[in-house]
Parts: sequence; C-alpha cells; structure tokens
Amino acid sequence: MSRLPKSYKDNKVCIMGLGYVGLTLAVTMADIGFEVHGVEIKDDILKSLKKGVPHFHEPGLEGTLKKVLLTKNLKLSKKIPKKIDSNVYIITVGTPINFSKKVRTDMIFSVSEEISNFIKEDDLIILRSTVEPGTTNKVCKEIFNKRNINYNIAFCPERTLEGTAMKELRSLPQIIGADNLEVRIRCAQLFSFITPTVVQVSKIETAELIKLVDNCQRDVQFALANEVAQISDLIGVSANEVIKAGKLAYPRTQLPIPGPVGGPCLEKDSYILESALKNKKFSPKIIMSARKVNEAQPRLVINQLKKLLMKNKDFPKKINIVVAGVAFKGEPETNDLRGTMAKPIIKELETNFPSSNIRIYDPIVTKKEINSVFSKEICRNLKQSFVDTSLYLIVNNHKIFSKLPISNYSNLMKKPGIIFDFWNNFSSQNLLYPNGIRYIGLGEIGLNIMEKN
Repeated sequence: MSRLPKSYKDNKVCIMGLGYVGLTLAVTMADIGFEVHGVEIKDDILKSLKKGVPHFHEPGLEGTLKKVLLTKNLKLSKKIPKKIDSNVYIITVGTPINFSKKVRTDMIFSVSEEISNFIKEDDLIILRSTVEPGTTNKVCKEIFNKRNINYNIAFCPERTLEGTAMKELRSLPQIIGADNLEVRIRCAQLFSFITPTVVQVSKIETAELIKLVDNCQRDVQFALANEVAQISDLIGVSANEVIKAGKLAYPRTQLPIPGPVGGPCLEKDSYILESALKNKKFSPKIIMSARKVNEAQPRLVINQLKKLLMKNKDFPKKINIVVAGVAFKGEPETNDLRGTMAKPIIKELETNFPSSNIRIYDPIVTKKEINSVFSKEICRNLKQSFVDTSLYLIVNNHKIFSKLPISNYSNLMKKPGIIFDFWNNFSSQNLLYPNGIRYIGLGEIGLNIMEKN
C-alpha cells in the first residue's frame, strides 16, 4: 500500500545507477510507494536484480527488493525507456578516482546526456554521487541547459554506511542543496517521505562540500588514532591501552581504536577535495596528511612484523600466512572489496615474505568474489584457517573475530606463531595461548620488540 498522498505529483522517479547508493534508495522509495524506474547498464547486475537477487550484501535489501518487484513499484531496464513518465531523475552513478587520483565524472556526464533526452518542463534532477564542489553546475547544468526548458536541479548527498543503509535511509538527516528556495522545498517534500529530518542549505556547492567534509573528518580521526599506534610502538607501550584508558569517562577525548582505513569513500574523497582546490591554489594539508598516514599503515606494520620475526631465529623463512577479513570493513557487515586494505597488506607481505604461502579467509565474501580480486588460496572456514599457520593477520573488524576462541584455535598453529590483530579485539595480558604463540594488537609491536631485547 502506498504511503504517498494521491495528490503528490513527484511520485514517479527514475534512478540512474543501481550500485550501493542507487539500489538501496530505489528499493526504499519503491517500498514507500513511489513508482520507481531503475536504470543499470551492466547486464549481469540487471539480470540478477530482475530475479530479486542483489549483487552485494546489505541486511534487509533482498527481501524488500523481491517485495517491490512483486508489487511492480520497481521496474528495471538498461536504458531509460522511450515512454517513461517520470518527473524526478536521481543520479547515483559511481565517481571513482583514476590512477592519477583524479575523480572520474564520465559516468555523470553520460547519464546526464541520457536524461537530457527525456526531461520535460519543470522536471526535477537530483545529483547524489560524490563529486567536486561545482560539478552539479558545471557538468550537469551545462548539459541540461541545451534543452532550453525550465527544470529544477539539486544536490542531495548519500550519507549511509554500508551494512546499515536500509535503516539509515529512513533515519539520517538528508542534506538538500539548491540555489533557490522553491527547489529546496520541493526536494524537502520528496525526502520527507523517506526520512523525518531534512536539512536545507542555500547553495548546491555547500551540499557538495558537506559530503566531502563529512568523510574527510572521519579519515582525519582514524589517522590520528593510527599515528598514536605508531607513537606507542616507538615508546614501547600499548596504543589500545593509551586510547581506551585516556577516553574512559573523559568526554574531551573521543579517539577511535586504530585500524586499517579503506573503502570506496574514504580512500578517494580526500583526493576529490584536493583536486577541487588546486585551481584555487590551496592544499588541504591536514586532510591530505591524514590520508597519507592511513595509506602508509600496511607498509609500516608489515615492516615492523618482519623485524619482530627476524629477532626470533626459530621462525623459518618460508611460513604460512593467513589474511583474515578481506572485505573493506567487517562492522557493519559487508562483502564489498572496493578499497579494501587487505590488498596493500598482501602486497607488503609478498614483498617482505617472498617465499611464504599466503591464504585468505573471510566470513562474508564468497569464493567467487575473492577470486575476482585476489589470486590466493581460500580457507574453508575459520577453524581451518589457523591450521599450520605461522602468521595470522586479522585485517577487518568483523564480529566473528572478536568472539574468536583464541585459546583453542591457537593450538592449531605452527610454533613459533603470531596472531596480529589490526583491531585490538583482545588484551594480550588476559589471553591464554600455548607456549610459542603470541597475540599482538596494532600499536603493540614495539612493546613486543622491546620485551625481546
């Protein structure tokens, strides 16, 4: 049953791009009662979606997708159909960065060209993809202006976390940026059917910048925690203890626990902002320094682990290594491998331990998905991943690792052996494990090196 009033005119929506951002929005809007047409150019994804099977893991998505396909509130195609009667177009295509760290806008340009062939008088176009400030006006508007008709345009950024997107779409405040009040009110009314709170800002560029600043500040916070881990290693103390004790009942310290920082947003948004500011001859020094700290972590950590292993003469040159948790994050749960820090970590392992055998384990990512990115042996299950392993790396923060029965599984490892935990799930002081096995958290390598001296 539709939750939209019959008098509401913006009830027919076309969503361009059915990736993580587009599909969750399309399914949510269709479930509310909008008549949604989703456009996806990839044949394999489109075929899967028509069967009610999403191409990524997101709690609550598959059941709702099947429901809205059944009610026919969601229709799918490779291109905008000739007889489409939508009066709202939402652009949700990806904006990855290239090898030169420049944002690609070719997909935005392409879908804007396609939309321009169909827009009618007073249609509303909303850009939701992450872009450089100014892109909506400089790229999209220039294309639509060629039609010489009146249309409305706004930037309303996506803000959800993978793994909680279906819930957050219905609860998080939606930023609405448009250059005039009438368009902002129109967008606010549309999004008010989705979420209880909308936040209007006076310019499109303001909304574009908000999206980048939100992600950059998270990157900076994580970088500070990771730098604390480096400092702790140099001094010979536990970073986990420094951070947890420091913020206990102390409201002015809110540092996160250190860990790998990747994913499809944080790995690129700093570069998108930096690129946008180059023509203004300004470099965001704090933001870019933070990004470099997070990017350097795999090299620094694996180099330190190599030093630690070299101090133990019983460690053979050829060892079995397991990289556990290859999705870019574990909590909230996802199978997304874009921007995964497991990739540079494995590269550093191959450089520092060239004769060793590296295997992979992940509780969510399928064998097919892993093989699309990594050419490594895949462990059958969590227990088997410990068998005959000398160096076990916990790379993401999936809850399965926080419940790991280390006392039992560590007995399956080769001795000497090290469990290195990028996420400090345990306190090494409170663990029981066999002689010859050691648990080390990120920011504790220096402590262990000094103990051996």
